[in-house]
Amino acid sequence: MRFMVIVKANKDSEAGVLPDEKILTEMGKYNEELVKAGVMLAGEGLHASSKGVRVKFDGTKRIVTDGPFAETKELIAGFWLWQVKSKEEAIEWLKRAPFDQTEVEIRQVFEAEDFGPAERGEGVVAVFSGSHRRAGASHVTSRQGISHIIDQPGGMQHAGKSVSQLRRPVR
Repeated sequence: MRFMVIVKANKDSEAGVLPDEKILTEMGKYNEELVKAGVMLAGEGLHASSKGVRVKFDGTKRIVTDGPFAETKELIAGFWLWQVKSKEEAIEWLKRAPFDQTEVEIRQVFEAEDFGPAERGEGVVAVFSGSHRRAGASHVTSRQGISHIIDQPGGMQHAGKSVSQLRRPVR
């Protein structure tokens, strides 16, 4: 199972204040533990919302709003993508994180299996990005921005590399 672990923003992260060296060192050690255990697939900190935008979709209209955004409780300061056996395992890993005062959310990522048996139609199945792990399929994004799996001999390819070169094996 994959989980996104979402670190909520606070006034400091929104002000662009970086964590001190002690916290960065502790977090580096924690991340190394996650990697060695095969748990961490990805993880990144995010710039303050003042450097971001929001895009609102309203029919055919696209409304772009520049940051910063007022409600810090709704903002994200960083994230991890973890591969674990259960939500309980994700919680146990998170309890070990070197945080002092923050809030972190754990959300399960959809997998292709969550959508039931795939319906075949000209070899294309729409899926959420990231859940394209079937052998003999490639991931593409259509002009409409929909992620797809296309069956192809020779396995999955992305930017000229096989997916096995881009991702860790699934536990």
